[in-house]
Amino acid sequence: MKADELLDLAPVVPVVVLDDPGAAVPLARALVAGGLPAIEVTLRTATALESIERIAAEVPDAVVGAGTVVHPEDARRAVAAGARFLVSPGCTAALREAMTATDVPFLPGVSSASEAMALLEHGVTAMKFFPAGPAGGPDYLKALGGPLPRIRFCPTGGVTPDNAPRYLGLPNVACVGGTWLTPPDAVRDGDWDRIRAAAAEAAALRAPA
Repeated sequence: MKADELLDLAPVVPVVVLDDPGAAVPLARALVAGGLPAIEVTLRTATALESIERIAAEVPDAVVGAGTVVHPEDARRAVAAGARFLVSPGCTAALREAMTATDVPFLPGVSSASEAMALLEHGVTAMKFFPAGPAGGPDYLKALGGPLPRIRFCPTGGVTPDNAPRYLGLPNVACVGGTWLTPPDAVRDGDWDRIRAAAAEAAALRAPA
């Protein structure tokens, strides 16, 4: 799978923080059933790698990836656990090299034209725009589209069901990342029907007419 193929899987990539790896498989199944196969499990918890391992092993229809990749070793460990893509909040030269070496698609994080141009010099054309809201939102991304038409973005950070269509209406936005799909209380209570319903609504999101 290439990075562009990853971006085209669904309009929304759920960004998931999991403390309990026991919830990983039913959560992933609910998201996939709702129409969102790409799932970003953030490396913000001690059990994140175990959660990725379980999803990779038990939910074959899920395309599980690792987010919050900030060190080169994070990239290597995540792929060893079964991650099929990587997402970082920003990008250094060492991290870019490490993610490239894994041979899985990756979305390096950028928040400025200069950062995007630095990655473009290395042939990277799929990126995460983070933090999307504080960094300028849809208006900023629209402005980047003129001088940098080759880049496709997945904005994450401050994206909601209400503003997601504005992002998705931009020609340089392929999908958005969202944390709203897996509220902590629904995960804690095992309310997979609620999560599946939220995923189905997100999978139907489209740009405004």
